[in-house]
Amino acid sequence: MTSTENSAYEGFTAEERAAMKEHAQGQKKAARRGSQAEKAAEAERDVLAKIADMQGSDRIMAERVHAVVMANAPALAPKLWYGMPAYAVDGKVVCFFQSAAKFKARYATLGFSDPAKLDDGTMWATAFALTEVTPEAEARIAALVKQAVS
Repeated sequence: MTSTENSAYEGFTAEERAAMKEHAQGQKKAARRGSQAEKAAEAERDVLAKIADMQGSDRIMAERVHAVVMANAPALAPKLWYGMPAYAVDGKVVCFFQSAAKFKARYATLGFSDPAKLDDGTMWATAFALTEVTPEAEARIAALVKQAVS
């Protein structure tokens, strides 16, 4: 197999390695915690701290997404997932917010994992680009998270 300059594998980016390290640290931290209630409270504090650390529009959007998810899908528990705010049922991530700055992207992402019940025929969206969380976007996010846990 020949290799060209453009197709040579160079491994994970620094941002991807950092996300994997954050995920591993979170797993270790979760294993050390006490009761379920203590774990849940600590997980939510971790998510809120991560959101507070974000800059500019990423922080504003993450705050709004967090508020909408918590208000419309109380069955979802906040937790960090690869260093980003996520929301899970029985420990399985249903949806997550990825800031634009995390991977130097031009937009933030609201994504949904396999446990989300967004099925719509043979093809459906599992990620949405966010540049601003408007009232219309909030309504769409609310509908999506409600459907995801229904």
